[in-house]
Amino acid sequence: MTAFVRQNRVDGVKQRLSFSIRDELARRITLGRIPAGGRLPPEPQLAVELGVSRPTLREALRSLEEDGFVTRTRGAGTYVAHQPRLRNNLDVNFGVTEAIRAAGMVPGTAFSKIHTAAASGDEAEALDLAEGDTVVTIERIRTADGRPVVWSRDVAPATLLPVGSLRRLGSGSIYDALAARGISVQRGVVTLEPLSADSTLAKTLAIGPGSQVLYLRQVDYDPEGEPVLLSHEYHVADAFEFSVIRRGLGRGSE
Repeated sequence: MTAFVRQNRVDGVKQRLSFSIRDELARRITLGRIPAGGRLPPEPQLAVELGVSRPTLREALRSLEEDGFVTRTRGAGTYVAHQPRLRNNLDVNFGVTEAIRAAGMVPGTAFSKIHTAAASGDEAEALDLAEGDTVVTIERIRTADGRPVVWSRDVAPATLLPVGSLRRLGSGSIYDALAARGISVQRGVVTLEPLSADSTLAKTLAIGPGSQVLYLRQVDYDPEGEPVLLSHEYHVADAFEFSVIRRGLGRGSE
């Protein structure tokens, strides 16, 4: 192995760690665990708490500053922006349970069904399985303050998330269930599509046929880049607001 290849691998590991720390801090800010205007702990203390080097932490903080989560002043420290971004940010990867809590509502479940099945072609492709491999599927109607707001269908390889590990899931987070199995989610890739609810979906979410819903299809990956979860979510359009950072091309770009 050449020195160049070794260095590239080291740089790649550092970058993934920086992204992970950035996402963890963004998550805390988005969920209000660090309030607007609040000061983050000093860098040495925060680096120890997160178990990373100070250069890695600084890179994560730099990314947060670029995205408007924090402001940094030499000699004064790092503060959460006084006008934080909308809470349901698509650039912060968290599930329906946390999205509902972040919106100031109480999450619940009006319906839940957990079963195993043979992976369809789409599921096998998304999860890097062979078609027909066993997957576990979790279907739920998610409520916010008692109102149905999301119909979700989560699919995971049965080898990673067996049915027995989900018996007490209820309205809990699927990410917490994965974490309990020692599986961490590094990133998620999501596609969005506005839809009009057909009669079945309208009945499921207690809305009128033809009402607008937002369909999210997401594949989540572990730190090694292996897919661990495929999610289909149908959100009632007026229940949440979503935002996403769109970076510019930079100065001098055409």
